[in-house]
Amino acid sequence: MDRALVFQSDFGLQDGAVSAMYGVAYSVDPALRISDLTHGIAPYDIWEASYRLLQTVGYWPQGTVFVSVVDPGVGSARRSVVARTAGGQYVVTPDNGTLTHLKQQVGIEAVRTIDETVNRRRGSEQSYTFHGRDVYAYTGARLAAGVIPFEQVGPAVDPATVAELPVTPACRDEAGAIQGTIDVLDVRFGSLWTNVPRALFDTLGIAFGQRVEVTIRNTTRTLYRNSIVYAHSFADVYVGEPLVYMNSLNRMAVAINQGSFSKAYNIGTGNGWYISFAPDPRG
Repeated sequence: MDRALVFQSDFGLQDGAVSAMYGVAYSVDPALRISDLTHGIAPYDIWEASYRLLQTVGYWPQGTVFVSVVDPGVGSARRSVVARTAGGQYVVTPDNGTLTHLKQQVGIEAVRTIDETVNRRRGSEQSYTFHGRDVYAYTGARLAAGVIPFEQVGPAVDPATVAELPVTPACRDEAGAIQGTIDVLDVRFGSLWTNVPRALFDTLGIAFGQRVEVTIRNTTRTLYRNSIVYAHSFADVYVGEPLVYMNSLNRMAVAINQGSFSKAYNIGTGNGWYISFAPDPRG
């Protein structure tokens, strides 16, 4: 069996946690092909972990095994699971909401809870704070290497019972504007990625080169309101100028050409950050 194994976590690379996960996986099978999705998830940010899986999983071949460890409830009663997506990839993770976006937008075909009496690194039975190494990396490696089939992960559970974080769908409001949320950042560049699909945005009838009224708020106040150009790409506007564009996931995004929109206006992400798009009456 020649499946890729892909790790994601909020561990960072400043200490040995990620390397320890690699070591456990290679101890299962030195021939494994291991890659990293990211280890730069903000600490405890399950929402971001869920979104990064959506951003990435579908581009990997059927059978790829992902290990996602953003686990503020480590050692608690939360389930440890392996989910098989509609695309045939596997995700090994705590059942704490990390599967939200995959469940809602891709589909989860089957889920099994991890039987830790079998699928746990030997000698770690009394360790309660590093399941990423002792349970998830170990189980993911065994699955990717073909040591166990999916059916031997543990008991099957109903995919409908997989935990989900609250999600607010994008919609048209009574005034005709598109309302959505700012799901995540294009991190290095500070662009805002929303949950507004291109098809829904297109119902506004705004053509490239026209202006869009953009309003951004959180649960307490409005932080931004302006008229911005709808552009194909960053090169369509001057350096330092804001723009609305479609991102790589066919969702609408807001950016500053060669600048960070999130830093410039102190914008955050998640289900409590809201954005609206409306035609500028000036065209």
